[in-house]
Amino acid sequence: MSNNLKRILDFNSLSDSIFLFGARQTGKTTLLLERFPDVPYYDLLETDTFERLQRNPSLLRQELMTLPDESWVVIDEIQLIPMLLNEVHWLMTRKNMKFVLSGSSARKLRRRGVNTLGGRATRAVLYPLVSAEIPDFNILKAVNQGMLPRHYMASDVEIKDRLQAYVSVYLKEEIKAEALVRNLSTFNRFLEVAALTNGEMMNYNNIARECGVDSKTIKEYFSILFDTLIGYEVPAYQKHIKRRLTQSSRFYFFDVAIPSYLTRKGYLQPGSADFGHAYEHLMIQEIIAYLGYNKKENALSYWHTYTGLEVDAVLGDAEVAIEFKSRTEIQNNHLKGLRAFKEEHPKSRLIVVSLDPKPRQWGDVEIMPAQVFLKKLWNKEIF
Repeated sequence: MSNNLKRILDFNSLSDSIFLFGARQTGKTTLLLERFPDVPYYDLLETDTFERLQRNPSLLRQELMTLPDESWVVIDEIQLIPMLLNEVHWLMTRKNMKFVLSGSSARKLRRRGVNTLGGRATRAVLYPLVSAEIPDFNILKAVNQGMLPRHYMASDVEIKDRLQAYVSVYLKEEIKAEALVRNLSTFNRFLEVAALTNGEMMNYNNIARECGVDSKTIKEYFSILFDTLIGYEVPAYQKHIKRRLTQSSRFYFFDVAIPSYLTRKGYLQPGSADFGHAYEHLMIQEIIAYLGYNKKENALSYWHTYTGLEVDAVLGDAEVAIEFKSRTEIQNNHLKGLRAFKEEHPKSRLIVVSLDPKPRQWGDVEIMPAQVFLKKLWNKEIF
């Protein structure tokens, strides 16, 4: 990762132990090595370290007993040996030691019998890169290459191979190696169908028919994506005044380039429908990261009526309503959803995020170029 990229997640004020989760290649290991250069570091992806501690978890306690009380320790990929958490718990209570416990999945840590440290460790997520972390951020590059550090920083020649490797490694390491599904080929088909419905309402029955399995299996597959942080669920806004509202959640992959690769979209150009979908996904991805880093994880929803009116993003209790349009000039017909929303929630701030060259005000609607919106978002001027 380039030294010019300064990650937003900050450990400087960290006073308690932490579970740090994030999908593979979001940069967890790089960040931890940078922020904790002089503390004991156990990387469970190292074969010898994994085999030694899996065979005898008490070795962790025995080795760390040699350190002073209140020392910091990093354990990377903690989900690979959940039994280590018993030793971690003992060291936290007896020696007041503090731990950074990182991993790409919380699934194994939620199984019955796994020590969750009794609330002694807070939870944080490292997301893919966001615009505020990248000097000279380029939307077209982000849409086509995604926001994983190795992908965004890749050349045009490298990116296809890196995306291909990422998807195959994900299938091997996160699914097959953890034995989360029995039929990997069916799950592979599910990933492709999920990519086709990325950003749309989740319809378990329709997806089940496409994959040749039952809807219960599809729900479990989505659960795997959420637990391994490969996907996000954006709920429907529920508070209705007059209009009947859709109740189904929307699904988004954690990174904008993944569904494009799975559906073989090729290079996306502004002006196409595919670019418009990816552009919306990128903006949702930024909002999810912003809310996560600012401890407001449950503040995002979307609004959709049975008559087809919709708002792409609703923040908080209808405090802000946002539409994403990959248009270079917003017209009156692009504002229908926002104005319908305003009728039911008159105190809402209305924003259209577009490719307009300059910000402008159209009645009660703020029209913001995407770069302006992103800067205001990370400056905490939106929500």
